[in-house]
Amino acid sequence: MQPKAAQTASALNARLRRHSATDILRQGFDSIPKLALVSSFGAESVVLLHLASVINRDVPVLFIDTRMLFTETLVYQLELAERLALRNVQIIRPQDTAAHDPQGDLHRRDPDACCALRKTEPLDRALSGYDGWITGRKRFQSGIRAQLEVFEPETGTKRIKVNPLAHWTAGDVQDYMEENRLPRHPLVAKGYPSIGCAPCTSPAGPNEDPRAGRWRGAQKDECGIHFDNGKVIRKGENA
Repeated sequence: MQPKAAQTASALNARLRRHSATDILRQGFDSIPKLALVSSFGAESVVLLHLASVINRDVPVLFIDTRMLFTETLVYQLELAERLALRNVQIIRPQDTAAHDPQGDLHRRDPDACCALRKTEPLDRALSGYDGWITGRKRFQSGIRAQLEVFEPETGTKRIKVNPLAHWTAGDVQDYMEENRLPRHPLVAKGYPSIGCAPCTSPAGPNEDPRAGRWRGAQKDECGIHFDNGKVIRKGENA
């Protein structure tokens, strides 16, 4: 027998797979008792944050400040939260960075360990009291996300991930931003279509994958937040 989270996700996918992102969000709030939204306040984050703000401005918005973010991201987070009138933004920071990364160079020596220390572990702690979380992941972003479902059971926990933008295209995202006159992350204009920590993010060329500038030159495509039991799946494994 499937775990309850898997059963719930399967039933919701069957009903809402072809519904709008707004319908998916509304049903997520109705079906999952304690639901948070996790946002990096990155290049495309404003779309999901705006959708959520229209439905529920009190939704807990978890923002992980890794202590290695671009200054532009920190400023954008403050400005966007105020503009969208988000009333429950919670800033999550890593613990024990002085003990585990005293020189601040763990990202060079072991990027997977750095992501675990600064992103995955803080988020795991923050999500411990929730039944599910909303993400802005989309199928077009990379090969590993190509089979992404709208509702997704999280293996190893009882939580459900809600991916209301799973089927959106890059064009859908841009159209929504323009139609709603949403402010863009300032680094997008400088050639950053995907934005993470400053040491591990570089601009991407016009013909490159949007995430090509993340961990450039390394066999790494995800920070680990979206994978099971702390295991980081390398780019191409799920392609």
